[in-house]
This record gives sequence, structure tokens and C-alpha cells, in this order.
Amino acid sequence: MGLYLTSVLVALLLMTSSGTSQPAPATVVAIGASNTSGWGVSAAYPERLEGLLRDQGYNVRVVNAGVIFDTTAAMLRRVDAAVGGGTQVVILQPGGNDLRFFGSKERRAANIKAIEQRLAERKIAVIVYDPVFPPNAYQWDGIHLTAETHAKIASELLPKVKQLIDPKQRRRQR
Repeated sequence: MGLYLTSVLVALLLMTSSGTSQPAPATVVAIGASNTSGWGVSAAYPERLEGLLRDQGYNVRVVNAGVIFDTTAAMLRRVDAAVGGGTQVVILQPGGNDLRFFGSKERRAANIKAIEQRLAERKIAVIVYDPVFPPNAYQWDGIHLTAETHAKIASELLPKVKQLIDPKQRRRQR
């Protein structure tokens, strides 16, 4: 019994002191509404982006903080709770719910600016991703993005996110 316990302790010690420990993954948070959350698709752009980054050797975690029916006012209210400490990058995809739910362009722009300022105060880089999508980018409802569009968004965001995350997060390629 004593030899067994000693063997287990030595094995545990070797595992914890091997010197090959990886730093904690870089954290990227995607904030938005139903298109960020992935309504109607099996993998939204945050999940696809994480996969692309990992395929290129990055130790990264992309958190999907998309909430269905969200507006920029609601995003502003929840940004501190949605974006945890240690986050390096936030992708803000404000979507179209503000105007769909009787908001104004001015209020939407002010909310986006306030989110950017709040995150800047926390030293978190922000990518505001707010393109005008062509009609064929949407599903049957004309509101939610197709799987192909999510893949395209992830590809477009990839170089921008790589530029902003800590280069130490990239594992050496063999």
C-alpha cells in the first residue's frame, strides 16, 4: 500500500511540475442579439471563429453572449456582466433590433459608443461588426443570417481578432 501511494504522489508531482503548462486561454466575447446567438443555425460565428483560431494554433475561448431580441440598450445594460475579467477582445454585433423595435438610429449609435467607452475603460479591445448584409445573407425570415453567412463573418473577423489577442496565446507549430 505504501509503495502504491508513493507512486501516485510521484506521478501527480511530475504532472504538475512538468513545465509544459499552457497559459489560460485568451478570452474573446461576442455580444449581440439573435444573429450572434445563432438563431436557426447549428454553429454561429463565435463558435466558428473559435474553431478557426484553434486550427491556427491559438489557445482561445470565444464566449457567445448573444441574446435573442436584444437591443443595444439591453447590451449596454448587461455588458459588464457579459464581459468577464480577463477578456481581451469584445466583438459587438449590434444588429437591427433597435430599429425593428421602434428605437432611433441616434440612440443606437449612442449606445454603441457607450459600450465602446465602457470597455475601453476596462482596457478591452472592441471590434464593432455592423455591416449591411445583402438579401441572400438571410434565412427565409429575412432577419436571421444563414450558416454560410456565419462562416463568412468568422473568416472576416479572424485577422482582426488575431491582431488583438496576446501573441503568447499562439502555440508553436511543429
